[in-house]
Amino acid sequence: STMSFSEAEVQSARGAWEKIYVDAEDNATTVLVRMFTEHPDTKSYFTHFKGMDSAEEMKQSDQIRGHGKKVFGTINDMVQHLDNSEAFLGIVNPLGKKHATQLKIDPKNFRIICDIILQLMEEKFGGDCKASFEKVTNEICTHLNNVYKEEGW
Repeated sequence: STMSFSEAEVQSARGAWEKIYVDAEDNATTVLVRMFTEHPDTKSYFTHFKGMDSAEEMKQSDQIRGHGKKVFGTINDMVQHLDNSEAFLGIVNPLGKKHATQLKIDPKNFRIICDIILQLMEEKFGGDCKASFEKVTNEICTHLNNVYKEEGW
């Protein structure tokens, strides 16, 4: 399964991502905190977040900030390889495998996190920014779901 991004799509997706990636740690923390508050079941995967109920408490958590940085760093790697299917899948495949087999994370959570990223982009930078990045999130989720299927989910 190869990806079909035109050069223009790659450029506008990268432009959109750069805007949010400039403040990677804060924006990623916002995304995770939103996920945990709006979808509390997602907290169950992170044992050290279990006792945290308030968004304020979560925002201060080094573990949440650290995980957010990791998530955004990985997406950033993917965004740099939108024009290279092989390199893109070289990031997506091990990520999917790990989440499917070791962490046993429900794949619907990838869609949740992507939707929250798109929502934040729209809030901060408008609908065009969101639209430029939508195809990227669809590719990420599609390829992750494929890995899950291969792993027997």
